[in-house]
Amino acid sequence: MKNTLKLGIPKGSLQEATIALFRRSGWRITVSGRSYFPEINDDSIECALCRAQEMSINVENGTLDAGLTGKDWIAENQSDIQVVTDLVYSKVSARPARWVLAVAYDSPIKTLKDLEGKKISTELVGFTKRFFKSQGINVKIEFSWGATEAKVISGLADAIVEITETESTIKAHGLRIIHELMLTNTQLIANHEAWKDPCKREKFEQMALLLQGALRGEKLVGIKMNVPETAIQNIVDLLPSLNAPTVAHLYQSDWFSVETVVDSGEVRRLIPKLLKEGAEGIIEYPLNKVV
Repeated sequence: MKNTLKLGIPKGSLQEATIALFRRSGWRITVSGRSYFPEINDDSIECALCRAQEMSINVENGTLDAGLTGKDWIAENQSDIQVVTDLVYSKVSARPARWVLAVAYDSPIKTLKDLEGKKISTELVGFTKRFFKSQGINVKIEFSWGATEAKVISGLADAIVEITETESTIKAHGLRIIHELMLTNTQLIANHEAWKDPCKREKFEQMALLLQGALRGEKLVGIKMNVPETAIQNIVDLLPSLNAPTVAHLYQSDWFSVETVVDSGEVRRLIPKLLKEGAEGIIEYPLNKVV
């Protein structure tokens, strides 16, 4: 097809979370064996697996029309691309990750200036070099092929620049954070020429809309219940919702059916209160997406 969109799916730690997000959005992506070209239930899209670290390079040069990668790797590669939308998701939590500077817990290093002349290990070499240059601090930056947290403990580096979501791995290695360099999250990005194509741009915008809707739906649940007429006002007053709850008379009855959408974290607090006020037959159900 002339306007087939070439979409990069991040290979590695984000792969499963990305495929799951697309599934909730209505696209089923199937990875078969060692193939780098997953199948997708959309004739207008061709998928390719690509490391997140290289995604923005391949989108910028036109090998891919679009892809999903971290804001950190776009900054690392200084790629000139079109950001279609921000997507906050990961394999661990639904919050942005952080690139932080960490040292041994008992290290005398307390501030950035204390790193003058020191060695730092990181996978984010280019960005880290530019950061310290902007601070006027001379440091030696070495690329880390992995197990970065262990470099300080083993004496291979004085500090590390590493990504974290919960800080648990950093703390487990006896490290402490002295500075945050960057907040990062996944972004849907597009090649500038592909963005100018009306058909592809419409597809990008459709994708952004549904992916965001799936992320929004993940944080919300629907609840439905039966409420006697005498309790309806108290129940409605308890209910948060996107707009207002749906209230309908039950057939030939003085009871109502009440339905609304609430934050999933509120449900455990809300249901006991609803029962206390007279609600019955409460049903909680997940939402694929909220648009």
